[in-house]
Amino acid sequence: MSALERLAATIEARKGADPSSSWTAKLLSKGPEKCAEKFGEEAVEAIIEAIKGDSAKLTSEAADVLYHLLVMLAARGVNLADVEAELIRREGTSGIVEKASRT
Repeated sequence: MSALERLAATIEARKGADPSSSWTAKLLSKGPEKCAEKFGEEAVEAIIEAIKGDSAKLTSEAADVLYHLLVMLAARGVNLADVEAELIRREGTSGIVEKASRT
């Protein structure tokens, strides 16, 4: 099991936890919109570090982005396996071709 799979499982397990005992439970208790907002904030922070060029800070922010992405997905009932399946479906397809197929 990968680190992302373990993290996704932990997030899923915290869905019903007491919000005062878990940051994940606290985020999830605020609803999907708040989870999405927090993901966006973390994504912006990662962008800033990418522009600045500090690899260590970018690595840390990227970890935050992945965590908050998984929380946002869990808030909407989308699991990591669903995302992985979509990536597998797209594998071997040019990004230009894949994007054009969405219209």
